[in-house]
Amino acid sequence: MNTDQNNNQNHSGLSNRPEQLNPDTSTEKVAPSLQDTFGEAIYTFTRKQALENGFQVDVSKTAKEAGFRFRVYLTRAVFDKYVAVPEGVKGQDEAGRLWDILWMLRSAIRRMPDGVSRVPFVVLVRNDNRRAKPVGIVVECGACDIDDPSPAITVMMPDED
Repeated sequence: MNTDQNNNQNHSGLSNRPEQLNPDTSTEKVAPSLQDTFGEAIYTFTRKQALENGFQVDVSKTAKEAGFRFRVYLTRAVFDKYVAVPEGVKGQDEAGRLWDILWMLRSAIRRMPDGVSRVPFVVLVRNDNRRAKPVGIVVECGACDIDDPSPAITVMMPDED
């Protein structure tokens, strides 16, 4: 393999297209931005808006107590179905139910293979006065928001994205 082919392979599949060259250094390649690739976004819904509108719940304070270093959010569906205690259910409280989700979330994250950002996990939930039942939830790790690339964790129902 010649040196030019070897150098191209070290750039993770980036081509030699001029638009991918960094203007400051003619040899350093940069990936095109999402806007360059797809054009301007038609509509965005930020996490900040989701929190303000009640579609997500910030549980970062409790998550920090449970050992998480990143912010943690639950979708409203997960919170309402698995954290909020249904009327008439005895021996349950929101703090304990949230702690159960966070504990199982930590276990799921520890088992996540490298390079995967979305992983399903199971939590035992008791929404009546009978035995707890296993329910499937999904965790996704990614940027906190459109303008905030810091890592964040979102817990959601399997059919949510």
